[in-house]
Amino acid sequence: MDTKEFLAHMDCGFPVHGGSEVLEYMHVLAQDAMRITAELNGSYHEPEEVRILFSKLIGKPVDASFGLFPPFYTDCGKNITIGRNVFINAGCRFQDQGGITIGDGALIGHNVVLATLNHDLAPDKRSTIHPAPIVIGRNVWIGASATLVPGVTVGDNAVIAAGAVVTKDIPANVVAGGIPAKVIRQIKTAEQS
Repeated sequence: MDTKEFLAHMDCGFPVHGGSEVLEYMHVLAQDAMRITAELNGSYHEPEEVRILFSKLIGKPVDASFGLFPPFYTDCGKNITIGRNVFINAGCRFQDQGGITIGDGALIGHNVVLATLNHDLAPDKRSTIHPAPIVIGRNVWIGASATLVPGVTVGDNAVIAAGAVVTKDIPANVVAGGIPAKVIRQIKTAEQS
């Protein structure tokens, strides 16, 4: 198995069974991610060096407008897609095997967790993993220590309050918060003014 085959499996949402070739390859990618994040997090790097290391981690170039304050953690890295003018603050943890897409202009606060994997609920199948993508729209602001679970989409211009746990899709142009996150209010956009 190679990275392309692994990502095709995960992006289709197929389960990953304990002891499978897919799970074994997931562990290979985890070792690579740990090596790169150890380098990223282990000492100071100029912004351009951070972009180079992050590009190496995700396996594709990030735009010159991308910003990241380490430390940053992931156990894969290869299923992250980042838009332009994205900023990720310190302490974030991305479990991206199921796919994480972050739109242009998004701001990700301190210690945000993006988790794209669930284990099977049936005790006799608990080693089976179910991937589902997280999609973050354009100009989204995710507050510190928020958690997004597998399969959620956050619409353009939305704000996720600090500490929120997003378990369902959040529409565009709203503020959402709480556990589980619920829409608190609408955001007036420039077009509505």
